[in-house]
Amino acid sequence: MQTIFDVLKHISVNHQEVESQQVVITDAAGKPNGLLTDLLRDLINNALLFVTLADMDSAQDLIEHLRTHTPLPADVLSEYGKILTEVCDGLNFAPRKGLIELIVRR
Repeated sequence: MQTIFDVLKHISVNHQEVESQQVVITDAAGKPNGLLTDLLRDLINNALLFVTLADMDSAQDLIEHLRTHTPLPADVLSEYGKILTEVCDGLNFAPRKGLIELIVRR
């Protein structure tokens, strides 16, 4: 079972980690989940400035690294942990939209 962390760690665009505007979280029918997408984009924009995902073994390692090396508050780190451990049921590449859709069951 792959999580959002696993997917983010292993996908790249032009051999670079994905950027926040390149990803959206959707359900299986392709309906975007704005709340989860906003949280994921916040994680990518803020937290991933401090770390390279390829260097992390798990979502928990990432959260612990952020806890000890950034001023991010505990409640923010908790929300990041939730999105990182969300099960990802698949990917959909939408080249016309310029997006990678991460599919979750919610």
